[in-house]
Amino acid sequence: MSDVATVNDESFVAEVVQAEGLVVVDFGAEWCGPCVRMAPILEEFAAAVAGRARVCTLDVDESRKTAAEYRVMSIPTLVFFKDGKEVDRVVGLNTKDALVAKLDALGA
Repeated sequence: MSDVATVNDESFVAEVVQAEGLVVVDFGAEWCGPCVRMAPILEEFAAAVAGRARVCTLDVDESRKTAAEYRVMSIPTLVFFKDGKEVDRVVGLNTKDALVAKLDALGA
C-alpha cells in the first residue's frame, strides 16, 4: 500500500488546508518526465516521514484551480503546509534526503 495519497480540487481543502500538522503536496503531471522520476522518491520520502507528515500528490492537469491558486508554474513543485498554511516549497527533482532535511528544518 502506498504512503502517498492523491488529492484534487474537490478534496484539497479537507485533506490539506484543514489538516493539522505537516502535509507535503507534490504538484505534478503524468506527462512530466521529472515528475515521473520523482514518484519513487516521493514514495521513499513518504515512508521515511510516516507519522511526522502526510504526503500527497496533485495532478495539475486535473486540478487546475488548486495549481493556479498556489501559483505552481513549474513541475514538480512540492509545497510544504503546516496546519493548512504554506510554509515552504521546493521546485524540481529532489532526493529523499533533501526532502527529509527540509521537513526536519520545519520542525517535524
